[in-house]
Amino acid sequence: MGAAAGRIGLRVVTALVLTFIYVPLALVVVYAFNASGTSAWPPVGFTLAWVGDAAANTGLQQAFLTSMVAAIGATAVALVLGSLAAIAVSRYRFFGREAISFVVILPIALPGVVTGMALSTTFGAVGFPLGLLSVIVGHATFCVVLVYNNAIARLRRTARSFEEASADLGADAFQTFRYVTFPALRSALLAGGLLAFALSFDEVIVTIFTAGGVKTLPIWIFQSFRLANQVPLVNVAGLVAILLSVIPVYIATRLSSGAGSFTGGRD
Repeated sequence: MGAAAGRIGLRVVTALVLTFIYVPLALVVVYAFNASGTSAWPPVGFTLAWVGDAAANTGLQQAFLTSMVAAIGATAVALVLGSLAAIAVSRYRFFGREAISFVVILPIALPGVVTGMALSTTFGAVGFPLGLLSVIVGHATFCVVLVYNNAIARLRRTARSFEEASADLGADAFQTFRYVTFPALRSALLAGGLLAFALSFDEVIVTIFTAGGVKTLPIWIFQSFRLANQVPLVNVAGLVAILLSVIPVYIATRLSSGAGSFTGGRD
């Protein structure tokens, strides 16, 4: 009886938590097509007019393109640095190896306001202009964690004997990476890159400190949210932000759960 009551209670709590998380997101989707153009319940009808208006809004277009460029740039930097750091930590022994893991992972644990303030101060001290490039650098500091975690987890499940066999057969380091290491890492890097893209695309706090005059989609939403005439466009922009977060995360989850790996010993 007690076990059954516990299972029922767990299901009820789980349902309440999921409702609390996803009902607000569902409301944003509904309001994006609300014919009245307001965030009032119940909706008065269905329309695609606001989607057309949002697509024609030059400010929203520019903010969306800026977010895409920033997210792609940050993801590219994270893929390079995260994969290299993961290979170094998992495949080589050297002084400070564990410290490197801590330093790489730390940025995602820090409050965004602290990271943003530190980056803004540093950029100002070295004379680095705030803009799109500074946003990419700022986002890359925490996006690299996602790539690193995915890559090092995969490498630790991959036998080093495959790479050693490749070297014994005469392959150089680049050939071993191309034909052995990279195929084992490919799905992990793709999953990490998708997660990094989703995190960068929706980032607000670090962006505020590093953007200067550049306006990303989340910043545009933040600034337009309380303007009555922008409510329909804000809801459409919110829908786009939701889709560009949910879809990459879903794909990354499928890749992480379904991808196989080379099994065997580890150092």
